[in-house]
Order: sequence, then C-alpha cells, then structure tokens
Amino acid sequence: KIKVLYGVLEKQFRNYCEKADKMVGETGTNLMQLLEQRLDNVVYRLGFAPTRPAARQLVNHAHFLVNNRKVNISSYNVKPGDVIEVRNKSKKMDIILESMRRIKGDIDLSWLELDKANLRGTFVDVPDRDEMQLTVNEQLVVELYSK
Repeated sequence: KIKVLYGVLEKQFRNYCEKADKMVGETGTNLMQLLEQRLDNVVYRLGFAPTRPAARQLVNHAHFLVNNRKVNISSYNVKPGDVIEVRNKSKKMDIILESMRRIKGDIDLSWLELDKANLRGTFVDVPDRDEMQLTVNEQLVVELYSK
C-alpha cells in the first residue's frame, strides 16, 4: 500500500527500507520520512499538483527549481531549508494554477511553508511521524522487508 501511495517501485522501495534500517531511530518512522522527502511528494504536499502521479510527471518534465537549480528527478531527496519553486516558464500551467486554487488559506503541514503568490515552498524540517497524516502501519512493512 505504501509503495502505491508514493508511486515507488519494488527495488527502489527495498532500497528505502535498507537505508531506513541503517539510520538512527525507529526504522518505520525513518522509512516514512525518507518517502516524505521525495521531491514529487513535497511538490504534491505543497499543493502544486492534484495527485502524487501528477506531481511526479511535473517534476520529470522539469517544471520545478530546488534552490534555484532545475531538478527533474522525482526521487530527489529534499533537505530542510530547501526552497522548491515553480519555474517561470511553468507558472501559467493550468494544472499548477488549478491545484493552487484548491488551497484555501495556508497548508496545514508544520514542516512545509508555502508562498502562494510566488508559487514557492520551503521544506522547513523533516516531519515527525505524527505530522504526516497517514494511516499506514509502517512497522508491518518493515517486518516484511527485514527478512
């Protein structure tokens, strides 16, 4: 279920599991944090795209800058302090403008900041598990992949 949610293939997901296992702290939380730090997910969470697959495609087509550099790798690992913004050429795209219209007020994620006027977002910090608003049992996944 988590793989489908984030649009990650088996091999890549296994790599995330291994990386999460080597990190300090709870493996399940680490895994979720790694997945939340993917650029396509951050683009989706900031509201620049209506769905994660749409976000992935927008990223792959290089519609975003990370810290003023063009990035077209959807699995790019966003770090705290990174600024994600829509490229000037892409600011008039219907899909991005429509997605932004759906957001009323501010986004309710403490680990992201959104500047709607400039189509820019900041990845403030790696989210804690309780800030992710996901109903998945990552421990079951960790147990499955640790075999």
